[in-house]
Amino acid sequence: MVALGLACVALVALLFGMPLLAPLFAWGFPDVEPPIFGFQSFPELFLSHAAIVATSSLASTIAALVLGIFVTSAMGRDFRAMLGAIATIGQTFPPVAVLAIAVPMLGYGERPTFVALALYGFLPIVANVIAGIENVPEAVREAARGMGLTPWQILRRVELPLAAPVILAGVRISVVINIGTATIGSTVGAVTLGTPIIDGLVADKLPYVIEGAMVVALFAVVTDMAFERLDRYLRLRANV
Repeated sequence: MVALGLACVALVALLFGMPLLAPLFAWGFPDVEPPIFGFQSFPELFLSHAAIVATSSLASTIAALVLGIFVTSAMGRDFRAMLGAIATIGQTFPPVAVLAIAVPMLGYGERPTFVALALYGFLPIVANVIAGIENVPEAVREAARGMGLTPWQILRRVELPLAAPVILAGVRISVVINIGTATIGSTVGAVTLGTPIIDGLVADKLPYVIEGAMVVALFAVVTDMAFERLDRYLRLRANV
């Protein structure tokens, strides 16, 4: 908990204190003026970046839960292989290619980035939803049926709680990957932490690339640590 708190403090300090690092970047890169990316504030970039990641990850999670539950049920078991194939194709399809296809239909900005992240983050979650539900011991299901629970009650009270740590692991992987992947959204006009990175690459200003990368990396670390804490809690609840 202490490590997570320190990481959060470091992230906030970096977001709001980036201008204070100007002398350091000016010393390291004397030819770059200004030394700190200043077209948009880092808190603004962070909030926009976090919003895109959160909404796309939420969409991926909802779709993965619905489809994962369906293909592990008796009536949807025949579609399991098809869903796995579709999810694998979506994962291997480069997000940049998705952006290239989506931009003519959706325009520039956040919408094509949302689509690319939602598709890219779907596979890790749906794979873990299926694995988590299928790994629930059959003896536990039989006991629940013996208590008179309906299939819906078994899913809600038994299968999903027991599968929650495995499902959360998939969500954790998906979200952390999308935090880094979302930076490419700036290539199509989305406001993300990739904006200083892309601008730095285009204008040959390495400090901007470093500044954006520092914030993205720390954001990913904080998010991963938060998921780790939640995972511990769910596992403790599952063992009670």
